[in-house]
Amino acid sequence: MTDAPAPRAAILVAMEEEAQPFLDRAEHHGETFARERGHGMRRDLVIDGIPVALIRSGIGFANATAAAAYAFYTFGASVPLISAGTAGGLASGIRVGHVVVGERYVNMNADATAFGYSLGQVPGMPEHYAGDEELTARAIAAPHGDDVGTGVVGSSEVFVTEKRALKFREDFPDVVAVDMESAAIAQFAHTHGQAFVSVRAISDLCAPDGTEFLTHVDGAAERSADVVVGLLRALG
Repeated sequence: MTDAPAPRAAILVAMEEEAQPFLDRAEHHGETFARERGHGMRRDLVIDGIPVALIRSGIGFANATAAAAYAFYTFGASVPLISAGTAGGLASGIRVGHVVVGERYVNMNADATAFGYSLGQVPGMPEHYAGDEELTARAIAAPHGDDVGTGVVGSSEVFVTEKRALKFREDFPDVVAVDMESAAIAQFAHTHGQAFVSVRAISDLCAPDGTEFLTHVDGAAERSADVVVGLLRALG
């Protein structure tokens, strides 16, 4: 480890395409830390004079939770977690390129309704995980383009194509956008008392074959990064 200043935030992304916009915006690239196994990689960056840790986790709940735990045990609970990148648009009327700043998060994999829990509720956990109010407000208030709003972000480890989207809209009518990581990070942040917000740009509208995602992933990652950098400036 070096004597570099503690990061103002830990930015968690799943894929290299979601990391690249932050690498492009950084005026200083510090050390890179990579695990021998798995997909985890951390880069220490300075963006607009603000030190941040950019952590690429890999896709899915387990990878995201491991990255959140790494950030917690490396930097402590005082360093907020920001999940950045792409998501599928689930709500009616949402458009590709829209940025959703999560205000609540739900695990769409969880089904313990046989024991009296709500659909999406992990036993012993709340029905939804609340995002940090200050981070959410600052993300929305930071200067950025149009098409940025708040909403409920759901997470599932199955890529949401058209057929599954129909079922999810029925089961989770409040969910605006779907990804594969945010709810897992939100649960970790909830149990460890750590501030968290997810900033996800819509890359696809739960298209039948995933081609829409591949077409728009880079642009959506850029849109998400724009809002996250605005949030970082607001944090100072």
